[in-house]
Amino acid sequence: MIEHPLPAGTACVALTADGLTIARTIAELLPDADVHGLTGRTEGTDVSFGDTGDHLRQLFQAGRPIVAVMAAGILVRILGPILADKEIEPPVLAVAADGGAVVPLLGGHNGANRMARAIAESIGATAAVTTAGDLANGLALDDPPPGWHLEDRATVKPVAAALLAGEPVALDVDAGDAAWITDSGFSFDDTAAKRIVISDRTDMPADAVVLRPPVLALGVGTARGADPAELIDLARATLAEAGLSPGAVACVASVDLKEDEPAVLALADEFGVPARFFSAEELERETPRLANPSEVVFTEVGCHGVSEGAALAAAGGDATLVAEKRKTANATCAIARAPLGIAAHAVGRMRGSLSIVGIGPGNAAWRTPEVTGMLARATDVVGYGLYLDILGELIAGKRRHQSELAQEEARVRASLELAAEGRDVALVSSGDAGIYALATLAFELLDREDRADWNRLDIRVSPGVSALQAAASRIGAPIGHDFCTVSLSDLLTPWPEIERRLKAAAEGDFIVSLYNPVSKRRREQLARARDILLEHRPITTPVILARNLGRPGETVDVITLGELTPDHADMLTLVMIGNRQTRHIIRGRRDWVYTPRGYAAKLDVS
Repeated sequence: MIEHPLPAGTACVALTADGLTIARTIAELLPDADVHGLTGRTEGTDVSFGDTGDHLRQLFQAGRPIVAVMAAGILVRILGPILADKEIEPPVLAVAADGGAVVPLLGGHNGANRMARAIAESIGATAAVTTAGDLANGLALDDPPPGWHLEDRATVKPVAAALLAGEPVALDVDAGDAAWITDSGFSFDDTAAKRIVISDRTDMPADAVVLRPPVLALGVGTARGADPAELIDLARATLAEAGLSPGAVACVASVDLKEDEPAVLALADEFGVPARFFSAEELERETPRLANPSEVVFTEVGCHGVSEGAALAAAGGDATLVAEKRKTANATCAIARAPLGIAAHAVGRMRGSLSIVGIGPGNAAWRTPEVTGMLARATDVVGYGLYLDILGELIAGKRRHQSELAQEEARVRASLELAAEGRDVALVSSGDAGIYALATLAFELLDREDRADWNRLDIRVSPGVSALQAAASRIGAPIGHDFCTVSLSDLLTPWPEIERRLKAAAEGDFIVSLYNPVSKRRREQLARARDILLEHRPITTPVILARNLGRPGETVDVITLGELTPDHADMLTLVMIGNRQTRHIIRGRRDWVYTPRGYAAKLDVS
């Protein structure tokens, strides 16, 4: 039976102690839900927050379903400014403070209405569902289960109205599990003029409500570098020849060697379905069911059929091959049908992905929307424990893999291995992942080990606000001219090499940002860097000491280069040393540091 599940990962939000009791009851009903409470008014929650508006907006932008025990009007005003596309917004529900009503405000077609009914039934409340397509019995023809497709939304209203009025409606089912309709409590009359048709066939009545169940698996194979258009055209022609609707396609399936094949991935995007992959050993087990087994394919790939084997493997043991292998010069395609349907997320595995992200100093306001989206989509997050803790509710419910600060290789290797298992992994760095952080190590391992499973991964690097940028923004514009960064840690780079770079930066009159300035065992490097720079710039040169940027306890101080000692810094401090033109000024009650770019001549002329 195809399930119609409730959305997972819901944040159940409470603002009061009484609301917390209701939120906890609701969280027990929903899969992978956690309880969020307002600091000072609730205790013992999974996540605490101080600013209700900021917290709810962050949850919404991260795609988290929200059930908030609070007034619906307040919730609307909080989220109103960031509303965009109703097709992708997460469910948002308001629950009355006394638990008497549950109101789905947003995401009705993404599970909010189902959630409202389930919650109301559990806590003895009323579900205030107002979506036009939702019938009194909970049957929403325009909100079918995941994977199903409604052919034409305009056909729903007259059929829904007939059902509500007790008029006869016919139900024709020739594919898929229609229990979500047949168990709704309505009676159906096979002779009625108004019809609901559940089918994967293309020849449908024009005025019927046509629902496409996810019963078809497109199995495909391609030559390396095949034109995506060739595969897409072949798939559409194969469906058309068999009289099958693209709307009933549940997934595109192939052998794992094709996980990074652009044509396969483009075909999945074309149909809006997942791409799922199987090992050659898994496909070889389908050999007895193949219509066209091939010794040539076995020699090349390790199984007797890719397209037919993948289609059958994805559709399951009860599947039948409804379209045998068709081929072009560079592609093959076959189609299998599962009698009751295909839960695409549960077959084979997806292409593994690794997002290497920089979260900035940790403040959510300095985290880019792209990074937030990557973290929200990830199944697994890997990082130093402190950085994962900073992310809080954004990664709640995800598989968490952490290690100590000095275990960088272990973290990167774990992220690559997890992604190679078909997971969506986020590897987390503070600041920018490409600046003295984990992105470089990830590509170094990729280069050195040259593993086929790692090479097929979808790897992306997303920028973050670096300590360099954060420090500069806090104090003015010190890096308004040419600058460089130097790490004083000699754990990976020999000190003579670091010293050579410092001398070059000093001679070139660069503004210099020193990362990793001191540690418990490294005290002399900062003093030596100061002395090298003093050879080429005055003792009055401004030095910015920025610590814990964007976090509690942040400090930004300005001293002179002549005053700088190792006692001024630790591993959480960025030391930024100006060049010969950098100026420290006080205007009003504020200290500012800036480095002129040469505009003075233009300003004097004007």
